[in-house]
Amino acid sequence: MRYDFLIVGTGLFGAVFAHEMHAAGKKCLCIDRREHIAGNVYTRQQHGIWIHKYGAHIFHTSDKKIWDYVNRFAEFNNYINSPVAVYGDELYNLPFNMNTFSRMWNIKTPAQAGEIIERQRRECAVDEPRNLEEQALRLVGRDVYEKLVKGYTEKQWGRSCKDLPAFIIRRLPVRFTYDNNYFTDRYQGIPIGGYTRIVEKLLDGIPVRLGVEYREFAAKNQALSEPDVFDRVLYTGMIDEYFDYRLGELQYRSLRFEEEFLEGCANYQGNAVVNYTERQIPYTRIIEHKHFEFGDQPDTVITREYPVSWKRGDEPYYPVNDERNESLYREYAALAKAEPGVLFGGRLGSYRYYDMDKVIAEALNLANSIR
Repeated sequence: MRYDFLIVGTGLFGAVFAHEMHAAGKKCLCIDRREHIAGNVYTRQQHGIWIHKYGAHIFHTSDKKIWDYVNRFAEFNNYINSPVAVYGDELYNLPFNMNTFSRMWNIKTPAQAGEIIERQRRECAVDEPRNLEEQALRLVGRDVYEKLVKGYTEKQWGRSCKDLPAFIIRRLPVRFTYDNNYFTDRYQGIPIGGYTRIVEKLLDGIPVRLGVEYREFAAKNQALSEPDVFDRVLYTGMIDEYFDYRLGELQYRSLRFEEEFLEGCANYQGNAVVNYTERQIPYTRIIEHKHFEFGDQPDTVITREYPVSWKRGDEPYYPVNDERNESLYREYAALAKAEPGVLFGGRLGSYRYYDMDKVIAEALNLANSIR
């Protein structure tokens, strides 16, 4: 067979690109190393509950074109992301807002909260932050930093906040309103029936082969007496892996998920997402999946999320975008630009952490540029 595109990866980027190329009359073949489509937004049903296998994914955007686009493939509910944080015996609303400050300092007005934060910022006396701790203290003062930022961040990155660069938190959203909506985007929700259905519709009519590694696939295909022919490749995997790490490894953080079915427990924590901000608690958050879709099942499923160090063979979730890695990525990007017939995109292909709407927008932009 002759194909216009071999698309490596069936996450949102690869699936949207494949859909657009297919709609434009191009012949595409998709492969994925996993045994399922949809990448990290993969959802499956268990005990009547839709499970976010690779962590919570809440769709949100201010781009009406992107919102209209995804609504072609799914109906979204009206879920609003309002996580809470546990610190010791204390419970706080997120993002940092008047509910947070009222609970923390027993105050009522924005003026009172602003005065406390400003006083603590002055007491910290940080003019030129040298690390993440100093940056956070400069932004929100000591109480919010110690209870809600420090432990969670150190677990997430596996390092002391004093050893993390300041730019990781250029800003921390502080809202002086009693509003627990984590996102300020105009559009927000969860697709009814899960994200996998969106990708299924995106890939309708396009052949997909699962459990297939790109290099093994390419080697086996070339060994055939009559191999399939691909005019171009879209590669959405790790850019450094594509080049056999010849310039060195880019760094990532990974995650480990511990899923638990709780029979007879209709409501474990009362919220879809609860963060645990103390350093000594090894997981960063617990997800109770049924609450994403207002479930009333008699049982529940929870997932504890543990940040872990990444090594080859692990799933890379978060790029470590410090100066060393940014410099190395630019070298790989130069190699990618010179690679004949290969396009790179998505979270791993561009070494960027993207929200879902940005992934879709980038895929559409790429597709539009080469129709």
